Amino acid sequence: MMTDEQIRQAAEALYQAEITNTPMDPISETYPDADIADAYRIGGLVTEIKVANGRIVKGHKIGLTSKAMRSLTGATEPDYGTLFDDWFILEGNPIDRSRMNRPLVEVELAFVLKDELGGPGCTVADVIRATDFVLPSIEIVDSRFNKRGPNGLIDSISDAASCGLIVLAGTPRKLTDLDIRAVGASMTINGVIEESGVARAVMDNPVSSVAWLINKLAEFGVTPQPGHVILSGSFLKATPFKPGDNVQALFSHDLGEVGFTC
Repeated sequence: MMTDEQIRQAAEALYQAEITNTPMDPISETYPDADIADAYRIGGLVTEIKVANGRIVKGHKIGLTSKAMRSLTGATEPDYGTLFDDWFILEGNPIDRSRMNRPLVEVELAFVLKDELGGPGCTVADVIRATDFVLPSIEIVDSRFNKRGPNGLIDSISDAASCGLIVLAGTPRKLTDLDIRAVGASMTINGVIEESGVARAVMDNPVSSVAWLINKLAEFGVTPQPGHVILSGSFLKATPFKPGDNVQALFSHDLGEVGFTC
């Protein structure tokens, strides 16, 4: 386990790496004895530092929802990260590649809450009651690290579950109006379909994914608030993109599309 001073140093380093856009060595390399509890402590302290410096929490994300990604990192369950106000990009606005480190694009459904939603004991029914609507979204996965570390799970948890930026569509749909498990999406880059999939790939049901997240957050005394955005997890493989690319995600069930240019 890491000492309190090491936790503070790691959190400060992650904060500085983000605001200066200067990637750092992975936490799991600098602190080889770090465990999962340490990683969550680091991530929580990074959130506290950001809020103290004027950032606003706008929601949370769940990562590693697919079996393949958990196997890649050695995780036995998903992880989570906190979303901040300056990570949300308006649809259609070009995104400057220079503000990103090693970005990948993922496609997922965003839940927008109308009520406070807390755990422990949060159920699928609780998630449905507390959700105002869902939106198509693109998450740009990124990290504050200069390379892959020896323990990807420790690094991901410490670093907000590797969230970089979020693009939300403007086509809200009520959960009661669709079978969310059956929602499909395809992702194109410059008009070429790169990936396609179905939402049930996210823990069999994205609503279950959100319930897991709410109960995990409760372990750390965190309760999502009305208006918060919950990214429920990608059901497509994370894909790289480059400057000049036009990225679009087209959803079924009249959810429409969402995209950006780099």
